[in-house]
Amino acid sequence: MAPPHDLERSAKEAFVDDNFELAIDLYTQAITLDPQNPDLFADRAQANIKLDNFTEAVADSNRAILLDPSMAKAYLRKGTACIKLEEYQTAKAALEAGAALSPGDARFTNLIKECNDKIAEEVAQLSNQFGQNVPPTNPPAPAVSSSSQVAPVQESEPAVVPPPTPKYRHGYYQKPEEVVVTIFAKGVPAQNVTVDFGEQILSVTISIPGQDAFIFQPRLFGKIKPEMCRYEVMSTKIEMRLAKAEAINWTSLEFTRENTVHQKLNAPSVSESKPSYPSSKSKLRPVDWDKLEAEVKKEEKEEKLEGDAALNKLFSDIYRDADDDTKRAMRKSFLESNGTVLSTNWKEVGAKKVETSPPTGMELKKWES
Repeated sequence: MAPPHDLERSAKEAFVDDNFELAIDLYTQAITLDPQNPDLFADRAQANIKLDNFTEAVADSNRAILLDPSMAKAYLRKGTACIKLEEYQTAKAALEAGAALSPGDARFTNLIKECNDKIAEEVAQLSNQFGQNVPPTNPPAPAVSSSSQVAPVQESEPAVVPPPTPKYRHGYYQKPEEVVVTIFAKGVPAQNVTVDFGEQILSVTISIPGQDAFIFQPRLFGKIKPEMCRYEVMSTKIEMRLAKAEAINWTSLEFTRENTVHQKLNAPSVSESKPSYPSSKSKLRPVDWDKLEAEVKKEEKEEKLEGDAALNKLFSDIYRDADDDTKRAMRKSFLESNGTVLSTNWKEVGAKKVETSPPTGMELKKWES
């Protein structure tokens, strides 16, 4: 396989020649060899946009932002893809973050105006539908200060053969006001999980050192309220609670052209009945989800966390309840120190680069390919 820079150059040439499928394939090969290069993800996002692969473009943009939060073009491409997906609040938040990094760039200004116009149209439609004034939904925080946890970037030796992608089972059930999505992943550290909520996109990334990242990113059946959504990493699963924008019945978790008919939920009758648990395996064999959920809860209750697991849960609890500055400090210190420093003081961390500080009796070694 050619070196990453050669693949990147060939991918750019293919993009200029409007051969976007080849460009994506070449960028993917380059990413396999250089998975910590944010430019590769941002440029593959642009090629995905050209092919109307907007969900994939959002995933690539998120990865680029994770690797380099100061990359303005990654926010631009995320905003562009989200507009195409009619995710105007999410798009606006990304574009505003990018505009702050690239003042005076008219592309951000024009797209933010488009988002504001579309958001105003949605508010007007809701007002007409319900016969009352509907205040605009508060947009989610920009990606640079999002409440989503950021998985640490792991430095690893490039490998020609891509590592296997882990497979995790998932399921969901719903209530009148929310949808609960579960990914059954046992023993995954909280710092290796990234969850991002969009208006109609759920993005989950599990990054385990030595393995290819697991990405679960469905376009949801209906819209949600990102600022009211939350998630929790447990010892046996990752549970996400999605606040519905409307109290409608979701006939599936993911959006398709065939399931666009929305059916209003009757809250009293739904609350009296047991929730159903459709799953990625439901078509293969029947699953007793009530029994499985009971077993999982019992296992979690009986399990006593010790050592690293208990420490990871402590850090997860601190991060979840912290303010934006504290979260930024924790992410920046952990990433820049290669996982050896975890600080909550943004004034101290934000002013300088956090140096690697190995534990007493140990020394830092850099792997060379």
